[in-house]
Amino acid sequence: MQPIQRRSLVDTVVDSLQSEITSGTWEVGSRIPTEAELVSQLGVSRPSVREGVRALVQLGLLETRQGDGTYVVADDPTAVALRRTIRIADTREVMRVRRALDALAAREAAEHRTPDDLAQLETALLARRVAARRGDAAAFVDRDVAFHLGVVAASHNQLLAGIYASFDNSLHSAVTSNAPGSMSIESTSADRHEALFFAIRDRDGDAAQAAALAVVERSEELMED
Repeated sequence: MQPIQRRSLVDTVVDSLQSEITSGTWEVGSRIPTEAELVSQLGVSRPSVREGVRALVQLGLLETRQGDGTYVVADDPTAVALRRTIRIADTREVMRVRRALDALAAREAAEHRTPDDLAQLETALLARRVAARRGDAAAFVDRDVAFHLGVVAASHNQLLAGIYASFDNSLHSAVTSNAPGSMSIESTSADRHEALFFAIRDRDGDAAQAAALAVVERSEELMED
C-alpha cells in the first residue's frame, strides 16, 4: 500500500471553487465572489484563495478582468483542454475529425430526430437561405452554424454533442472564411444542406451521411480555393 498523501490547502480551495462551477452554482458568464468574500466563506488565507483562483484561470475555467473581477468562462475542464488542442492542431486534421463527427451526427439524427428537431433545422435552413439572398454574411454564418449544431442536437447523443461542442470555434471560423463561396452556391446542387435536411426528415441514414460528407468536402474545397 502507498502512504496517503496530505493534500495542500490550495488543492482543497481549487476543488471547492471548481465544484461551484461544475455544479452550476456559478454559471458561465457570472462573476464569482471577491477574494475577500472567498476568504470569509472558505475560512482560508488570501494567498490560498489567490493561488486557487489562479489555478482555475490557467485551467481555462475562470478569467480575471482587470478592474472588474473574475468571471466563469467555462464549466468543463476537459472541453477546455480539447478546444486548446483543436486550436493548435493542423487544419487538415481538424477537418478529417469533423468529417467523421458530421457523418455520425447526420446518421444518428436521421434515426433519432423528433418533430421539434426538424422544426429547428428547417428554421435555421430557411434563415440561412434568406441571409444568403440578402448578402448578409454575418447572419448567414450564424444560421449555418446553428444548422450544423442542430443536426448534432437531433442525434440525441450526449457524448457526441459534448465532443462536437469543442469544435465550435473551428466550425465558426470555417463557415466565416467560406461564407462568400457558400452564399453563392446556396440553393444550387452544389449546396448539400437541403439534401441533408431532407434525408434526416425521411429517416434515411445513408443519404444523411452522404450529404453531410458532401457538405464538409465542399467546405474543404472552398478553403483551398
